[in-house]
Amino acid sequence: MVLKGKNVLIGVSGSIAAYKIPFLVRLLVKRGCKVRVMMTRAATSFVSPLTLATLTEYKVDTDFFDSNAPGDGWVNHVDLGLWADVLILAPVSSNTLSKLATGKSDNLLTATFMSSRCPVFFAPAMDLDMYHNGATQDNIQKLQDRGYHLIPSESGELASGLEGEGRMAEPENILSSVESVLLSDLPLSGKTVLINAGPTREPIDPVRFIGNRASGKMGYELARVAQALGADVHFVLGPTDVSFDLNGLNVYRVETTKEMYEQCAALFPQSDVSVFTAAVSDYKPSTTFQQKVKKTDANLSIDLTPTVDILKTLAHRKNDGQCVVGFALETENLMANAKKKLHTKNADFIVCNVAGNGTGFAHDTNEVWLLEKEGGEHHIPFASKHEIATELWKHINKAICD
Repeated sequence: MVLKGKNVLIGVSGSIAAYKIPFLVRLLVKRGCKVRVMMTRAATSFVSPLTLATLTEYKVDTDFFDSNAPGDGWVNHVDLGLWADVLILAPVSSNTLSKLATGKSDNLLTATFMSSRCPVFFAPAMDLDMYHNGATQDNIQKLQDRGYHLIPSESGELASGLEGEGRMAEPENILSSVESVLLSDLPLSGKTVLINAGPTREPIDPVRFIGNRASGKMGYELARVAQALGADVHFVLGPTDVSFDLNGLNVYRVETTKEMYEQCAALFPQSDVSVFTAAVSDYKPSTTFQQKVKKTDANLSIDLTPTVDILKTLAHRKNDGQCVVGFALETENLMANAKKKLHTKNADFIVCNVAGNGTGFAHDTNEVWLLEKEGGEHHIPFASKHEIATELWKHINKAICD
C-alpha cells in the first residue's frame, strides 16, 4: 500500500532485460500507481513503446522532441522529473550506468534523472564480465554514495550464454525492493498498531440487540493513515453496515463487546500503539432469550449488566513504551468528562468529540480535541475524518518519538 496513488516513472535503457518491463508495469498498476515510461532509443529495439503505452495509458517518451506532441513538440525532462514520486531505472545498461555516474545528459532518460527530486532506484543489467569490471562497480558505488538505491543484479543464465551475475532483478524483486525502502523511511515503520472501531451488538434474543449508531468511519481512517505511515495495522471491526476497503489491513470481525475485548486483549501485548475508537456497548442483557420475544400488551423489562471496559482494562496492563489512545463521545460537559476519562482509564491520550451536526457517529466529518496525559490540549477544527486522522497521527507520532 505504500505505493498506492504514487506517480511512478520508469526509465528503460538498451538491454535485452527490457522485455521484463511490461510485467513490472502491470505490478505497479495493480498497486494503484500511475505509471509513465521513458526509453532510450536503443531500448525501443527490445520492447515496443506501443506495448508500454497501452499498459500505462500514457504516451511513452523517447526523445527531447516529439513531432506528435502538442505545441512545439518539446518533451520537458524537468516536468517529467518533478511529476515522479518514484523513479525506477530498469534495466540500466553499462553505457547508461556510466552516464548516470558522470552526469552526462545526452538523452531524455539521463536528463530526467538529473532533474528528479524523488527517490531513485536503479537495476543494472549486463553481461557477467561487464558487470564485474572495475569501472562498472565504481559507477554503482558512486550512485549509492549519492543516495540512489541499488537494486542488485541477480545470478543466472545470461543472454551471452554465460552464467553468473548481471541479470536484472525480476520485476517482483524490483517492486519488493522499492516498497521496502519507501516503508523504512516512513515514521511508523516497524511499529505495530492496534485499532478497534465500529459498534458492538449485545443480543436480546435471536433477532434483537442493544447497539448504537457508530459506523467505524473514524477508526477506519485512523487505520488507513497508520498504514500509509508504515505501521503494521491490526483492525478489530464491529458489525458496521459501511463497506470499507480493507486491503492491506489485518482485519478481525467481531460482534459483541466480549468478542471485541478478547480479540483486542490477544493483540494488545504486541502493539506499540493501541487506539480504541469503538463505541462499545456499556451494558448487555443479563439473560439472552433463546427464542424471539413475542409482543404483548404488557410492559417488558430487561435486566442489564455492565460489559467489560476494554480501554480501561487494557490500558492498565500497558508496559513502558506502549501508547494507548482512547475516544470519548459526549453530549455535555465535553472537556470535563474527557479529562476524567483520560485519568481513570490510564490512557496516554483521549480524543474527545461531540455527537452533533456533522460530527460523531456515522458522519464523514468531525471536530475533535486531543488531550494528553501530561496536560497538553490540541484542537483539530471541523474537517473530514481522513484529515482529522492525519492530524491526530502527527501529534501521536511526535509524542511517541520524543
